Amino acid sequence: MPTHRLPAALLLHLLFSAALSSSLTDPNWEPATATWYGSPDGDGSDGGACGYGSLVDVRPLKARVGAVSPVLFRDGEGCGACYKVRCLDEGVCSRRAVTVIVTDECPGGYCSNGRTHFDLSGAAFGRMAVAGLGSELRDRGEIQVVYRRTKCKYARKNIAFHVNEGSTDYWLSVLVEFEEGDGDIGSMHIKPTSSEDWLEMKHVWGANWCIIGGPLKGPFSLKLTTLSTQRTLSARDVIPRNWSPKATYTSGLNFY
Repeated sequence: MPTHRLPAALLLHLLFSAALSSSLTDPNWEPATATWYGSPDGDGSDGGACGYGSLVDVRPLKARVGAVSPVLFRDGEGCGACYKVRCLDEGVCSRRAVTVIVTDECPGGYCSNGRTHFDLSGAAFGRMAVAGLGSELRDRGEIQVVYRRTKCKYARKNIAFHVNEGSTDYWLSVLVEFEEGDGDIGSMHIKPTSSEDWLEMKHVWGANWCIIGGPLKGPFSLKLTTLSTQRTLSARDVIPRNWSPKATYTSGLNFY
């Protein structure tokens, strides 16, 4: 009896479909694509569209950063969210998922047209591979992956508020750092020492929020509400009376 071989392209499609179906038996996993950028074993870009600056180059963000397409970036409100990403090619991919933190946006190319895409640091991308096959995985270019949200965890870190350069008594801009749990921010409020009410802050870009008014007199209490689950945390008098631009103030609090 003659044997019939499937075309290579069809065989690869069937293998990928089977792997994807298996991965999605957990309803929390969703399909996406991924690429990598920077040096092959590098930590990713400096800074990024979330505004974290040099934080992306040091632990706990170091080598865990990623740029995401607009559907996940959400005009910056998705900054700080954490995802587990796992590739599917059994020949080169391990079953281990890599955890990445949204620090940047990739607005074009693979990330355009409503696609769900992760552009990872070379180091994070390579960690999805079987030991010793990181280089081979990176040579694949764009790959199929599955992803899901995961809680952000920063060992021995509390939420910190960085007062951005250029802030004054009439325009105060704050960057939120090391938020555990959801990682993202849906709204922020501030309460100057002279006020009994929480004043709504405006989302400027990335993980940066500001208030315009004044003169604004410290100390300032800050309240943030997460985008995903609307959990709220308030840090009383976290920014002192004698605050200064480019200074970072740690709250002593976190969601976990």
